Amino acid sequence: MADIIDTAANAGSFQTLVSAVKAANLVETLKGAGPFTVFAPTDEAFKKLPEGTVDALLKDIPKLSKILTYHVVSGQVTSADVVKLSSAKTVEGSELKIDASNGGVKVNNATVIKPDVDADNGVIHVIDTVLIPA
Repeated sequence: MADIIDTAANAGSFQTLVSAVKAANLVETLKGAGPFTVFAPTDEAFKKLPEGTVDALLKDIPKLSKILTYHVVSGQVTSADVVKLSSAKTVEGSELKIDASNGGVKVNNATVIKPDVDADNGVIHVIDTVLIPA
């Protein structure tokens, strides 16, 4: 297997996320021992943001870093664990709201479209919307 960064890069549908992680200097962190749980928005999720948002974030590293760390939970939280939770504390410091009551899993306003993508240092849950902290 590969670490979270390499797993995301190799998947092909996370180019924007991987570029953002590189811009925010979080690569070494997410290549670290972990374990980490990453709610990873696809390139399609980033395209849903208002035009110019991604470019603006790539120029505002503190804000970009805050948004990216809001997608990361410390520890390995598999889908079997996620469905038992109502919230999860992010590395950014805020809580993500989790709702598994309707058969699928929602994280804030994002839907988990592919759970449990294993990596050497954690797990990735693919989501369809970029999470923005309050």
